[in-house]
Amino acid sequence: MLTKTAEAGALIWRHWQDGTVMESLPPELRPASRADGYAIQTELAKYSQKPVAGWKIAATSAAGQKHIGVDGPLAGRLLAEFLLEDGATVSVATNRMRVCEPEFAFRFARDLPARTNAYSVAEVMAAVGELHLALELPDSRFAVFDKAGGPSLIAEAACARELVVGKAVAADWRALDLSRHTVTGHVAGRYDRQGSGGNVLGDPRIALAWLVNELSGLGIGANAGELVTTGTSVPPLEIGPGDRVTADFGVLGAISVNLS
Repeated sequence: MLTKTAEAGALIWRHWQDGTVMESLPPELRPASRADGYAIQTELAKYSQKPVAGWKIAATSAAGQKHIGVDGPLAGRLLAEFLLEDGATVSVATNRMRVCEPEFAFRFARDLPARTNAYSVAEVMAAVGELHLALELPDSRFAVFDKAGGPSLIAEAACARELVVGKAVAADWRALDLSRHTVTGHVAGRYDRQGSGGNVLGDPRIALAWLVNELSGLGIGANAGELVTTGTSVPPLEIGPGDRVTADFGVLGAISVNLS
């Protein structure tokens, strides 16, 4: 017999696979705290046929927090089956959020084990091997996702879905102040929107350290090879079928996705 936590994970996974939504988790399965939400997320990830590819951070900007109705960041597992290459075509037929988010993503070169004292930004960055550019297409299995609440959104992996990831950035990104680095999102033929790394908890490197310490508090370490996408640097780009979205990161390069 499944535990309530495992039952909640199974229910979310079923809706993910079917492209369907629910009003909310049944009262007896609903997480009462962030810790409960992360426990359900752990069960959800067990349905993936591949190792977890890394982590995402949701709601690292004021706009992102407003969009899903929370007051702080959330961490979610990235499942390998939802990671795609630059230039991919993604169906948004069942995607209800209908936004695209340009993000800085870091890949760890060495482990950061869970520990009692917090990691500093410098310690976390010393463990990073590569910077990647990314475009996230988040989604939720809750009909009214902006009213679901933080614990339930954590349970469904913080609205994780497709993530388009570019190759490792060749430019000397460590020499740049990422908090001031400009990013422009283009929705071809419709509009442009600009932002910067400062929209991501003030600096994507700070966001990365937040993620490591959030996991560490749960007894989870960050592992070499894992990718962490740190949240949208541009206010979410409204999108629909037929759009082509490009994020221009200046000297760091560009990344695009086609939506069907």
